[in-house]
Amino acid sequence: METTLFYNCRALRMDEADTLLEGAYVAVEGDKISSVGTQRPQGDFDREIDCKNNVLMPGLVNAHTHVPMTLLRGYGGGCDLQTWLNQWIFPAEAKLDDRAVAAGAALGLAEMIASGTTCIADMYMHTPAIARQVLEAGISANLSCGGVYFGTPGDFSPDTCGDCRNQMELTEEFHGAGGGQILVDASIHGEYTSNIPLWRWMAEYAQKKGLGMHVHLSETQTEHEECKKRWGGKTPFQILDRYGVWDTRAIAAHCVWTTEEDWAAMARKGVSCVHNPVSNLKLGSGVAWIPAMKQAGVNIALGTDGVSSNNNTDLFEEMKFAAILHNGVTRDPLALLPKDALAMATRDGAKALGRRTGQITPGYLADLILVDFDRPHLTPCHSVWDNLVYSAKGTDVVMNMARGKIIYRDGTFLTLDLEKIKAEVETYAMPLLFG
Repeated sequence: METTLFYNCRALRMDEADTLLEGAYVAVEGDKISSVGTQRPQGDFDREIDCKNNVLMPGLVNAHTHVPMTLLRGYGGGCDLQTWLNQWIFPAEAKLDDRAVAAGAALGLAEMIASGTTCIADMYMHTPAIARQVLEAGISANLSCGGVYFGTPGDFSPDTCGDCRNQMELTEEFHGAGGGQILVDASIHGEYTSNIPLWRWMAEYAQKKGLGMHVHLSETQTEHEECKKRWGGKTPFQILDRYGVWDTRAIAAHCVWTTEEDWAAMARKGVSCVHNPVSNLKLGSGVAWIPAMKQAGVNIALGTDGVSSNNNTDLFEEMKFAAILHNGVTRDPLALLPKDALAMATRDGAKALGRRTGQITPGYLADLILVDFDRPHLTPCHSVWDNLVYSAKGTDVVMNMARGKIIYRDGTFLTLDLEKIKAEVETYAMPLLFG
């Protein structure tokens, strides 16, 4: 079992006390953190890394992504969500095959690894192709296929519903793969892209198999209000709750138009909100009321959504947007502090995904990133928290260790062949989608 010692670092532990250790030593044994402190641990190590007084912190958790949508970066801009989906995204996605999805996923994973992400929750089609790329890349992933059913409720059968079959096959093949590197979540794309029999089946399947749940929820005002018209005033959260969708560990992406009643129920059931501020702003969907949700007791994670509506997966940028957005709209500079934004991108994201990561704590997964604080825009440093949220960029990450294995260092990918990936995107995936 390989051992690694990080020394001479500022260790931002992201524990509940928000501990920052100067001159810290962090030891890793296999895929777990074995010790953290200011005294060198006893024993020899296979590898010792001088962090040069830079910041060692938990790897970032991107709790809502559509990784292969790198292929659609910047495509169909200037539209609201429904126009963008129906006129631009869905027609392009209909042309995808496993090979193109694998290429897009590999490109997206490279982008995330280089900017400090070590764990994701992804919802997309051709999911087995994504799973294989994740296993190769080395990060952890909660994968889901985004269940859709437009058929007549009376005609529903899990034997003929494609996404029920996809869910079962994905679970049987990949749940727990890589020693828990991959977890499969049940999923419903959204209330507006499905109906009762799928909700009931997916909820029951999640309970039976012990899976989490991943759902788009109240992303736009139109989605939210049309649901209320269909279901006698019930919000998307409330109508899905009626059919047991939230009776497991669950993440609800966006939550822009959720209500105070929704928040109370989310807190009671332990449903996490995944905040995607950049995507929501770009598409004109609105602003999720994150400080109020936190006050109501809802766990808040952070996501980038797909790069087609972002247009990148830099969680450092997402943290800054989240913090300044809510301070601005509430006109309160204390509405969302840097420590809050960092927690959303680390320990609270890990909680949302049911993962023992997001903290530098013995026994937790060794998901660690090193941020170069010698950069001009991070000098001087009066506050590590402020610099990370307001000044740092994904490009400041100089080392990414996922599950105890260094997968990126000083600009070099150690598990992925970036040139091969880019060639596959350019020579196969893009011509397939766009001719």
